[in-house]
Amino acid sequence: MQLQYEIPDSFWSLFRSVNREVYIEALLCIHEEYQYSNYFLTKEVCIQILGDLNAKNRFQLLREENETDYDMLETTASRILRWLVKNGWLKKIEDYSEMTTNIVIPDYAAIFIEAFERLTSEELEETEIYIQNVYATLFSFKNDSRVNVNMLRTALINTRKLNKALQDMLHNMDKFFERLLNQESYEQLLKEHLDGYVEEVVKKKYHILKTSDNFYIYKMDIKKCLREMRENEEWLEASGDAKEDILELLDMIERGFDHIEYRIANIDREHSKYVRATVTRMNYLLSEESDTKGLIVQLLNKLSVQKNLQSMLEAVSRKMNLSCFEMLSEKSLYKRRKQRKDFIQEMGEEEEIQDLNREDVLKLNKIQMRYSRQEIEDFIESHIENDILDTERLHIGTESDFEKLILAYDYSMRRNSKYKVLSEEGKILQSGAYKYPSLKFVRRRSK
Repeated sequence: MQLQYEIPDSFWSLFRSVNREVYIEALLCIHEEYQYSNYFLTKEVCIQILGDLNAKNRFQLLREENETDYDMLETTASRILRWLVKNGWLKKIEDYSEMTTNIVIPDYAAIFIEAFERLTSEELEETEIYIQNVYATLFSFKNDSRVNVNMLRTALINTRKLNKALQDMLHNMDKFFERLLNQESYEQLLKEHLDGYVEEVVKKKYHILKTSDNFYIYKMDIKKCLREMRENEEWLEASGDAKEDILELLDMIERGFDHIEYRIANIDREHSKYVRATVTRMNYLLSEESDTKGLIVQLLNKLSVQKNLQSMLEAVSRKMNLSCFEMLSEKSLYKRRKQRKDFIQEMGEEEEIQDLNREDVLKLNKIQMRYSRQEIEDFIESHIENDILDTERLHIGTESDFEKLILAYDYSMRRNSKYKVLSEEGKILQSGAYKYPSLKFVRRRSK
């Protein structure tokens, strides 16, 4: 049963309460003590903890809507504990054998308290935790025969969490751009950049990704491990019925790492945009009183809030120096837009990009440079039977064999080849992690 159905309706009143900050701090304090307790926390211990917290912070606990005059006579610690228990954030368990009342934290409340902790504390960076977990989990799964496919699922979960952490980091960049544009002086802008962006992003997040190599130090080893597990047919066969699940999970983890690299590239781009925006804003704030563009922007901003606009425009026209060289330059303030037909005509004149043929694709991939013609012929001869190489009887176990099969097909399609190739349309074969069409290579008869 899902935990959300166990939450009482009064549970959500915390977020509407006038004392919500006090209650959240009290929950965090009880949760911290709860972690180091060998058993339950008794009611008396909780009141003592909350009393010490109140003596330290001097809470101003306001009256709740459903509190009576009798309730207001209790101590601050007792009122806090009673309210949290009544609304389902804490739970009382009576121990009649010991004649004590114990306080526990329900499972659903523990989830919210952990969220409060993350909002109020600085923990170890997620990008460091998850990449190390993926690295350790994959190598344990590969080398320890006692583990099962659930280890791979754990690695996939951590890969997705790492993607989510990077995505959150990327989506939160807009708040730094907004804060940057709100600064009205050079000093405020510099303080925002150094104390805000550099401290919160560069040193804590971006710096970790780019300099201490928390991602890149593990990336190549993880990809190598994934490739070795996928290509090890003997190891996959030993896994039994879980072979298909293992291959699918390996593919999903590898795709996850491709997404991580893509998101890091986006973070790089946003970081560059922020640095350029900061420099531009600094130059503007330094020269806005001496630069023509800065003065014009100030004038337009003042005109936009002016009630008597006509008289203001007349005053500006009498004072504006139209003989200034910058005003008479070729770079006018207003640039006439092109007509729609001109835009459509320019779009129609765009050159078409021709598709690459087979030879160009092979040259770009540089596959054909890895193997000579003799090596391709030796590959065909080593698998040929009765002058025919049937791919249905062929076992492809390595990436090298797969590349040679592709090049063998390309070589057999040429006129000067010793072989010709026959294919069955629509029939696809699979050998391990590789898929290819059903083909038959036949020796050509010499004329």
